[in-house]
Amino acid sequence: MWHASGWRDFELLDASDGERLERWGDYILIRPDPQIVWRGFRGHPLWSKADAVYSRSSKGGGGWKTKRLPGEWKISYNDLSFIIRPTGFKHTGIFPEQAANWDWFSALIKEAKRPIKLLNLFAYTGGATIAAAKSGASVCHVDAARGMVAQAKQNAALSGLAEAPIRYITDDCRKFAEREIKRNSRYDAIIMDPPSYGRGPSGEIWKIEDNISEFVALAARLLTDKPLFFLINSYTTGLSPSVMSYLLNLSLGPRFGGSVDADELGLPVKQTGQYIPCGAAARWVQHFT
Repeated sequence: MWHASGWRDFELLDASDGERLERWGDYILIRPDPQIVWRGFRGHPLWSKADAVYSRSSKGGGGWKTKRLPGEWKISYNDLSFIIRPTGFKHTGIFPEQAANWDWFSALIKEAKRPIKLLNLFAYTGGATIAAAKSGASVCHVDAARGMVAQAKQNAALSGLAEAPIRYITDDCRKFAEREIKRNSRYDAIIMDPPSYGRGPSGEIWKIEDNISEFVALAARLLTDKPLFFLINSYTTGLSPSVMSYLLNLSLGPRFGGSVDADELGLPVKQTGQYIPCGAAARWVQHFT
C-alpha cells in the first residue's frame, strides 16, 4: 500500500461503523466510507464533537448536519494549498490519499531535467495539476465540470501558480483526447482519475470496467516518443491494482517498454496506527539510460 502520511492539515483520526472521523484544518468532519466494515471500535474522543456529519438519505444522496462549519476554508500540503468546500455528495474538494501520487510524480518531473508537458484527465479540482506545475511541468487540465475547473484555478492561485503554464479545459475527456490526436498534440506524461460511472454532456454513459481499456489505448496515442510516466487512479473496488497493472503493460509495454507498479492507496488512522484503503493506482514509468 502507498501511504499518504505527510499531511499536517489533514488527519484521519479514527474509523469505525462505516464512517471516518477526520480533521480538515480546524474542523472535524464525519463522513461515510463503505470500506469501513468493522463496528464497535470508536475510540477517539472527538466522535461526539464533530463540526459536521454527512448522512446518507434513504432516497439517495445525502447532506451535512453542521454545528460549526464555514462554506469553505483552506488547507495546505507542503507548498500546495487547497480550498475545502464540502458538497452534497460527501466530498470536500480534495482526496488526501492522492498526496502519495503527488510526491511520486513530482520527484520524476524534477529528476527529468527537461521540459515536461503533462495531460491531466478527469482532473477535478486540480490536486495533481498544481503538484505537477509546482514541480516544473506545463499542464493541460481537463474536466467536464465547469465548477471543478474554476476551483482548480483557485487552488492554483492559492499555491502561487496563477501565472504558471496551466491550460484549463472544460470538456468531455474522450472528445478532447480525440481532438488532440487530430491536432497532433503530444504529452510527456498523462494522469487520469476516471469516475466509476458517469454521463457525458450529450448523454454518453461511462462505466469504468467497460470503457477504461479503450480510453487508455486512446490516451496512449497522445504520448511523445520518450514519455516519462502514465498514472491511472481508480476508486472502483472491482478494478484491482493488478487489473490496472495488466492494462498498462498491454497498452504501453510493446511500444515503450518501461515498467508498471500498482497498489492500493491508503491513509493512516491516528487512533489505531493502521491504514485504510482509499482506492488504487497503477504507475507506468519509462527508464532512460
